[in-house]
Amino acid sequence: MRVVAKFGGTSLGSGDRINRAADSIAAAVEQGHEIAVVASAMGNTTDDLLDEIQFEADDRDRAEIVSMGERTSVRMLKAALAARGVNALFVEPGSEAWPVITDDVGEVDVEETKRRAAELAAGLDGVVPVVTGFLAQNHDGEITTLGRGGSDTTAVMLGRYMDADEVVIVTDVEGVMTGDPHVVEGARNVGRITVDELRNLSFRGAEVVAPSALSYKDDDLAVRVVHYQHGDLLTGGTLIEGEFQNLIDMQENPLACVTVAGRSIRNRPGILADLSQALREHDVNVDAVASGMDSVTFYVSEDLAEEAENLLHEKVVDEPSLSSVTVDDDIAVIRVTGGELPNRPGVMLDIVQPVSEAGINIHDVITSATSVAIFVAWDDREETLKIVQEEF
Repeated sequence: MRVVAKFGGTSLGSGDRINRAADSIAAAVEQGHEIAVVASAMGNTTDDLLDEIQFEADDRDRAEIVSMGERTSVRMLKAALAARGVNALFVEPGSEAWPVITDDVGEVDVEETKRRAAELAAGLDGVVPVVTGFLAQNHDGEITTLGRGGSDTTAVMLGRYMDADEVVIVTDVEGVMTGDPHVVEGARNVGRITVDELRNLSFRGAEVVAPSALSYKDDDLAVRVVHYQHGDLLTGGTLIEGEFQNLIDMQENPLACVTVAGRSIRNRPGILADLSQALREHDVNVDAVASGMDSVTFYVSEDLAEEAENLLHEKVVDEPSLSSVTVDDDIAVIRVTGGELPNRPGVMLDIVQPVSEAGINIHDVITSATSVAIFVAWDDREETLKIVQEEF
């Protein structure tokens, strides 16, 4: 196999952990695998260096300063591998073999990076390159960075462009867990998770793999997350499956929105569960839910609207905090899902403004970490879809 192994700062945070990392790399090489390594700065070195910049410094100087963390890590790990008889070399910005190139505004130059990554891959037979994560280099040879979580991005990017079989993210967690083990009891490892699921979790606080890194994962590239104590680069952890695709989708059949209004409904614990349970017990599927300060709206298939209205009306009659239920028919929904949505400032304006300028009333907008759903009148659906497709 050809494997790109990324070691996070915690997994390189001491001499003992560097030895452990070198042992796992040497074992994989001994088994006949081609290994490229991406190394983060040891421990909290990057944050410590940033904290010490107590003066005005331009972006170029800041990048040069923080690069010292990764530069030290690759030298330490290369030396540890050499002590084990592994032919290794460290690769940093300025090296002849340096692969990650950005343009003048800090965006990755894909074609040049692909070319350089292919050259790096061609030299893997018998040699382990140890590459600085997080860092990049522009066409003028100046150091740039890939932003927060940049070492993950380096690893998955190189994995894709070096035609690797697998990227292994070595970190201080047991892969993806069912919940935060510091907060919930009985949290366990998730053996497999999709890119869609993980990106949604990542944008909502899960610190497993940087969301920017997952944008580079394609369907042919396996990505796994393993704990540094595991000691084996080729097994265990959580396997991340699939690839995150840009998708614009329009619901084929019309929806109805069933809205329940009530005084201070947001302060009534369990009200959403009670209303949802009433629909669930009668197999009324809910397509989406939107909540306001004094209302909750359920979007259901139009042919189930009357049944849903009657079920929710029973709850309104029995619950003093609820006032009334109403239904609006002939609603269409267009969903936009994309890997770059969360990183695109003004994305809501990009969607709403052209739709508004076309004279289309937006009934509702529901967002998640990586998708936007736009609800409009059924008769406006085709024009709305065309506008969104032209934008995205």
